[in-house]
Amino acid sequence: MSDTPTSSLQPRQAQVALTSFVALFSIVGLALYGLPFYYDFMVRDFGWSRTQVTSGNALSKLLIGPIFGFMAGWIVDRFGPRRLMMAGIVMAGVALIGLAHMTSLWMFYAFYMLNALGYVCGGPLPNQVLLSRWFDKNRGKAMGFAYLGIGLGGYLVLILSPRLVDAFGWRGALQVLGILIIALALPMAWFVRDEPDGLSAPGPGSAAAPRPPAAVVPMGTIFRNPAFYLLAIGSMCSIGAVGGTNQHLKLFLSLDLQFSQTAAASIASTVLACSIAGRLLMGWLADRMPRKHVMLLIYVLIAGSIPLLFFAQSTAALYAFAVIFGLGLGGEYMIIPLMAAELFGVRVLGRLLGVILTADGVAEATFPLLVGRLRDTTGSYQTGFVVLIALALAGTAAIACLPRGQQQVERSHV
Repeated sequence: MSDTPTSSLQPRQAQVALTSFVALFSIVGLALYGLPFYYDFMVRDFGWSRTQVTSGNALSKLLIGPIFGFMAGWIVDRFGPRRLMMAGIVMAGVALIGLAHMTSLWMFYAFYMLNALGYVCGGPLPNQVLLSRWFDKNRGKAMGFAYLGIGLGGYLVLILSPRLVDAFGWRGALQVLGILIIALALPMAWFVRDEPDGLSAPGPGSAAAPRPPAAVVPMGTIFRNPAFYLLAIGSMCSIGAVGGTNQHLKLFLSLDLQFSQTAAASIASTVLACSIAGRLLMGWLADRMPRKHVMLLIYVLIAGSIPLLFFAQSTAALYAFAVIFGLGLGGEYMIIPLMAAELFGVRVLGRLLGVILTADGVAEATFPLLVGRLRDTTGSYQTGFVVLIALALAGTAAIACLPRGQQQVERSHV
């Protein structure tokens, strides 16, 4: 590999951060956070239950995540994230276009699975590895900036969707979003590079030095480390709580509380707007204090916000929930790769995140399904909310037991 000076590295780092911003804006912000806005239209038009409309997300992640998540992590470590990102972007866009034309439940499941595959291939996993390879000193800031795309995309989709639905109907709105995902993200991913030439990806202002190829770290070393299981269990629990809340928030507001589309979108968009501030804040904190403490703060915010939904008849309580939950949501997905890189190093990050994000995807899939089943059988979201609170607290307890390691595994193999 050729040596690359720091001055020429900085513009490329900016390109990398912007590429991840746009990719996450599209695949997570527009697609993942946008789809639940359309659930109530499907309930009304097709007569489906809440369990059915949330089971698309559940079944797709349960099938796609375990099958392709590990493979995606291996591909990223072996061949780099760029090619996988491009494939994922196309799949996510085509999935939304397909959902716009579905006429039956099996088509809903099929296109939701394609969307899940797009998320695995083009979403957080490859982008987290891409950023970690290009940034070291300012990795937290880079992650925070890139993950702003999720918050901004999720915020804008909730603002734009009511207008798109009014103009084109809910099917036309989904088709517009699918085309937008491909048009925005694919050109950015096409031109990005997988990693700096001959460098260990220093941050701006840090010394650049050539580095020989790193030794392959065996996954068995990680699987024997208790920190791996604490991180996996903690993130699974907290993301399960986040997923259960996100997937049902619009249904709860529109169908249970009888909010108008505009009023429901206002609450949901407040969550996403506050998540933007949360990403900036948590990214800034992650470069200045132990990342374990930042992770604990995020998980406490999630666990502390959900009880406010019991007081949803109060507008003040709902907006308090939106602000607190949004701040925690902003750092939720971003802190996992930062904590994983601190504990285990960068060279194994693709395979490691392939395991952890797959486990997180299972939790993110199953708990919305469980909450939907509880709502359908009891006629209320109260039991489901209790489950989500307990889940979030369990995640917080697991993270509290993590060590404050510094790349333990990677250092032992370099």
